[in-house]
Amino acid sequence: MYKKSLMSVLIILLVSTLTLTSQSGGNQVIDVIMSGYSAKMFTAKPVSDSEIDLIIKCGMKAPSARNKQLWKFTVIKDSSIIKEAIPNTITGNILICISGPEGNQQGNIDFDCALATENMYIAAQSLGLGAHIYTGPVNNINLTKKQLLEIPEGYRVVSVLKVGNIDRSVDATSSASTRKKPEEVVNYR
Repeated sequence: MYKKSLMSVLIILLVSTLTLTSQSGGNQVIDVIMSGYSAKMFTAKPVSDSEIDLIIKCGMKAPSARNKQLWKFTVIKDSSIIKEAIPNTITGNILICISGPEGNQQGNIDFDCALATENMYIAAQSLGLGAHIYTGPVNNINLTKKQLLEIPEGYRVVSVLKVGNIDRSVDATSSASTRKKPEEVVNYR
């Protein structure tokens, strides 16, 4: 159930940010959001520690219900461990597992983790890196790989963010799936 909710939240966040139709007028944040895409082709050039640190700090600045900031971020740099969780990765990629407390009855944690994931996704893109959000493998990770990934005790993975340097020889932007038109997703009253 929470996987569908998280996917819905992530889709709403991505669609709402990417369906803006006005020109950015030079606003750097809007420019990054409007030019962003979910990268799939990466190089083996490693993500630097300073880039990782900045991406994590941006995740920590995400809003959360009652500012509780219940999330935990697990950064995985070891490529053999990464391949256990997400098979289609190459050396140089990192994974960031965004986790929330198990048994959280308030229901806000999935949304809070989605906001943190989105902040890190946009931060990675603003640094010229590629980023890809995963929720599909989360169930398998929670059932069989939490110990391997060293997810904190009492927490469950809500989403995974893969970050890496983009293979610039691939024209990923023009080959990406088309976005819906505003009139298909926005209702004004």
